[in-house]
Amino acid sequence: MSDKQYESLKIENIVASGSVADSIDLELISSKIENCELNTKRFPGAVYRIESPKMASLIFSSGKVVLTGIRENSALDEGLTQIIDKMRGAGIECYEKPEVTVTNIVCSYDIGNYINLNKVVVTLNLENIEYEPEQFPGLVYRIQDPKIVALLFSSGKIILTGGKNMDDIRRGLDFLELKLQGIM
Repeated sequence: MSDKQYESLKIENIVASGSVADSIDLELISSKIENCELNTKRFPGAVYRIESPKMASLIFSSGKVVLTGIRENSALDEGLTQIIDKMRGAGIECYEKPEVTVTNIVCSYDIGNYINLNKVVVTLNLENIEYEPEQFPGLVYRIQDPKIVALLFSSGKIILTGGKNMDDIRRGLDFLELKLQGIM
């Protein structure tokens, strides 16, 4: 597929997780870092939101973090650096090189045509397809390699999730379009 064919491919969310410290005093960071909230009755970690780049981080006492709401790969490193700097400023001893990696990328894509989901189910007749329109209006297609889940909607919109990098997403999309050729 050429880059032109990927024109409508858009990152909706990147989720990354990993360890940034041996342990984190959640009371300390929530009292010293602005926009860092701690409500242990509702959630076992602190929630720290930053505006630029826009992201939310879930911070746990174990030293682990989950970063979400990221819309581009470059924002991950920038946001992580800000979070680490704020935690160090609050007195937390963070790793020199935090071990945080992308765990999921969610993308949207518009194939540009109506998709007859019933025809897809009948034609492909695969075990890795779920389609129950009474429950959910989309068809769920689990691609094995790369391990991607695609949600297909009759409007031609597709949501791809499960990729750890954009190459996985593109390979999954290429595979999907190959399977859909001749059906639409």
